[in-house]
Amino acid sequence: MTNKFFKLALLMTLVGVSLCCQLTVSAKTKVRVATDSDTAPFTYKDKNRFTGYDIDVLRAVFQNSKDYQLTFETVPFASILTGLDAGRYQIAANNFNYSAERASKYLYSQPISQSNYAIASQKGYKQLADLSGKKTSAYAGASYTQVLENWNQANPAKEPIAINYVANSVPLAQRLQEVESGKSDFIFFDAISLKTISQEQGIQVDIQPLTDQVGEDKDGLEYFLFAKGKEGKKLQAFVNKRLTSLEKDGTLKKLSEKYFGGDFVSLLSEK
Repeated sequence: MTNKFFKLALLMTLVGVSLCCQLTVSAKTKVRVATDSDTAPFTYKDKNRFTGYDIDVLRAVFQNSKDYQLTFETVPFASILTGLDAGRYQIAANNFNYSAERASKYLYSQPISQSNYAIASQKGYKQLADLSGKKTSAYAGASYTQVLENWNQANPAKEPIAINYVANSVPLAQRLQEVESGKSDFIFFDAISLKTISQEQGIQVDIQPLTDQVGEDKDGLEYFLFAKGKEGKKLQAFVNKRLTSLEKDGTLKKLSEKYFGGDFVSLLSEK
């Protein structure tokens, strides 16, 4: 074979390999993840890079996947689920907890973390009874808010907890600052978020785990959400299988310790 023909054959081979690689990449199903990038330590941005516990868990789930190509998009929190409804996104990742209403519309992954209920205040409140007659801000429909609403309903003879419903766009940091300033008496939320935000923002509040036994066995658990349908079920099955492996090999625990400062995953296999 002459040098000319050898170079031509080599060029054609390289072109063929390049086209093959392009076809392989294009054959992957695109998975768009919707997240507000503003709920540290679950999801946020570090110098324009998506990061956080939820984000890195998904990266580990889809690492070396031959079938899926993962991308993240920043979406206002209020638009995440509507985008899932419309098919613009395939996964919602934003510290989502369980609710029966959501379960009727969306598919849940198996849980990816478990955080306890906690109260942030200036008075060291530990029980729901301590909150009687106190004022707070809360997101309508959130599982944390429902706990407060349920207490009011179950205790009609006591002064109710005064709940000021605010938009989901109001950040937790702002609500904690209102507790620090005395504008609000407390915030009822999950321990991970309260501790992380207060430490990062330097907000001086006392955070105590709730001592009451409230809610159901799913309370405090965090999930990914998928759209209902054939593709959603297929994606759910893939993610759940990988989550099981990541829990067994210790990856979830390492990410929990990195972002939450402790192990919030070891009891998940019991759920």
